[in-house]
Amino acid sequence: MSEKLQKVLARAGHGSRREMEAWIAAGRISIDGEIANLGDRVEADAKIRIDGRPVSIKSEEDVVCRVIAYHKPEGEICSRKDPEGRPTVFDRLPKTRDSRWVAVGRLDINTSGLLLFTSDGELANRLMHPSNEVEREYAVRTFGEVNDACIQRLRTGVTLEDGPASFDKVKAAGGEGMNKWWHVSLAEGRNREVRRLWESQEVQVSRLIRIRYGAIELPKSLPRGGWVELTLEQVNYLRQTAGMQEETRSIMGTDKHSVARSKVKGAKIRRAVRKHKAVASKPARKRT
Repeated sequence: MSEKLQKVLARAGHGSRREMEAWIAAGRISIDGEIANLGDRVEADAKIRIDGRPVSIKSEEDVVCRVIAYHKPEGEICSRKDPEGRPTVFDRLPKTRDSRWVAVGRLDINTSGLLLFTSDGELANRLMHPSNEVEREYAVRTFGEVNDACIQRLRTGVTLEDGPASFDKVKAAGGEGMNKWWHVSLAEGRNREVRRLWESQEVQVSRLIRIRYGAIELPKSLPRGGWVELTLEQVNYLRQTAGMQEETRSIMGTDKHSVARSKVKGAKIRRAVRKHKAVASKPARKRT
């Protein structure tokens, strides 16, 4: 049974469906020696190449959908490569075989917190679609005067340069004087939307941390720069949210040996985070 080329490549983790459509339009992908076109369909035995390199394709039954939660630090960008040489969110992710990690949305360079990655580009594509309206929750530290009228406007809606916007919830979370913490939630992912909403009220955001994506929370024990594999139950929550069939397999186990391995992996992640910080903090050697 044939399937659309971009869907097959996205499922295999080569990128989101939108990315694959752009690659096809740019002539980067070939099928059985011929340059692919948008709308092409492929059979299971098709020979597909990206930039001349052969890639493996698998049926839905052969692909195990994986999702990891990453604790993004401030200062990392959500691109695979950066011309300026800045660190990216992909630098510390675990290696995958015959696929690659696709980010579910983005966080700007000055925002930290929960960022999801999946090996299934189709899942990422669906979760990022505006129709899904997955609620995101952020911890925000503001600087400036915030009164009841300001909170009411943020809840009912204000007009930004790209249209009306509002928070679904705004809850005070502590702080003193002009520096206050808030927990806010919204079901959109427009560029810098949380910051722009506060700025519309002449309030500055000094810290912004995403702490929840739908029902997936940022683990409190996960260090900045660390990642953790989601359970099968969590993966299927995301697949259900995206209108996809449940996954029946997972690389995560439930027996005591798997739990022990998980603890060992957690310790390795923490060591890797410390090592990465140490390397990043060293001054670059001058060439002579």
